[in-house]
Amino acid sequence: MLERLSDKLTQIARQLSGKASLSEKNVQEAAEEIKLALLEADVHLRVVRRFVNRVIEEATGEHVLKSVSPGQQFIKIVYDRLVQFLGDSRQDLELKGPDTQSVILLLGLQGSGKTTTAAKLAKRLAGEGRRPILVAADLVRPAAVDQLVQLGSQVGLPVHSEPGQTDPVGVVKRGLAIARKQQRDVVIIDTAGRLQVDEPLMKELERIHAVSKPAEALLVADSMTGQSAVDVAKAFDDRIGLSGVILTKFDSDTRGGAALSLKSITGKPIKFIGVGEKTEDLEPFYPDRIASRVLGMGDVVSLVEKVQETIDEKEALELQAKMAGATFTLEDYLAQFQRMRKMGSVESILEMIPGMKGRVNEEDLDEKEMKHEEAIILSMTLRERLNHRIIGPPRRKRIARGSGTSVYDVNRLLKKFEKTRLMMKKMTKNKKYQAQVMSQLGVV
Repeated sequence: MLERLSDKLTQIARQLSGKASLSEKNVQEAAEEIKLALLEADVHLRVVRRFVNRVIEEATGEHVLKSVSPGQQFIKIVYDRLVQFLGDSRQDLELKGPDTQSVILLLGLQGSGKTTTAAKLAKRLAGEGRRPILVAADLVRPAAVDQLVQLGSQVGLPVHSEPGQTDPVGVVKRGLAIARKQQRDVVIIDTAGRLQVDEPLMKELERIHAVSKPAEALLVADSMTGQSAVDVAKAFDDRIGLSGVILTKFDSDTRGGAALSLKSITGKPIKFIGVGEKTEDLEPFYPDRIASRVLGMGDVVSLVEKVQETIDEKEALELQAKMAGATFTLEDYLAQFQRMRKMGSVESILEMIPGMKGRVNEEDLDEKEMKHEEAIILSMTLRERLNHRIIGPPRRKRIARGSGTSVYDVNRLLKKFEKTRLMMKKMTKNKKYQAQVMSQLGVV
């Protein structure tokens, strides 16, 4: 995410790291490069000016530490400004207590991802102990109602829908009544969008807003539209009144214009980001964590949270024992593939590890290659996965045929697995080696 901007900012920091001190000249030069990088990232011009001016002001101020390297100083200043412009701190949903009904109204243009986001948000709230219900009030887009019903079924949550209806206000009223009867404490309303902001859309949304009295009116915006997302947010806020924004397709956003501009221009916080197509791919927006990742500093907190979601303490201890005793098998290796997939793409995981940005070649991140390796392991019998040493030439030929790969691919996987086992054993036994690896990752 935000790769273009991230690459440019880390490049600027590297250039400054070779300087003896921060002078007015090299600060001005770096600021000019940041200005160009932000403009290329489609950040709003007013935000670019504010950002660059504040960076120059702080970098040339008297409070700059003489004991810290110029690169570190500058990165810290840019990091602080990024956090500020992204929204300072995490903004939670302002929902009422579990014994009171809270309404979340989702707004946005057609194609922004409202319907999918509604299901993702419902699933997240259900996981937090809430009892959400979805209301299908998008009666304009063909199949929008059917799509929400299907998504509701996927996440195991009820959807109030009235196929064939033409009055969304009536659908919302009846949906709220049913939610009260079923003692649902959160009602998420999926509304209609248009290809652009127009008067009929705004009037319809104003009527729904008046009837539903939402605790949260959230704009769902496509982060890849850059400054356009900011203009849309302003238009919706002027007429409806927004409490926050959910940015979709954030994992595909290489520029970052919307994320950096929204809070400064509209004053509305980004509350969630969509980071994939699965129903679990909705994450809270933490400005400090995003700023850290943009600057190649990693995001260990998010990484730990993702690991905790996919592996419990007992499993972790069992895995550690296997690594230490060299009893780690191909079956365990396969399980790690599957856990990793739940955590997201390899690139997104490496982004969270401090110091890893730019250190790993793209060919090493080949997820297609990982799928081939997974297919090879799945073509083995359970006995072979538990004891890879029995996999001789005839078995390797059979496994290659079964996985649609070659004997060379099977041999390469087995060699890689052996190396991985040795490295794991070495790391668990040798505290000095552990510290060395962690140091290389930039963790210590």
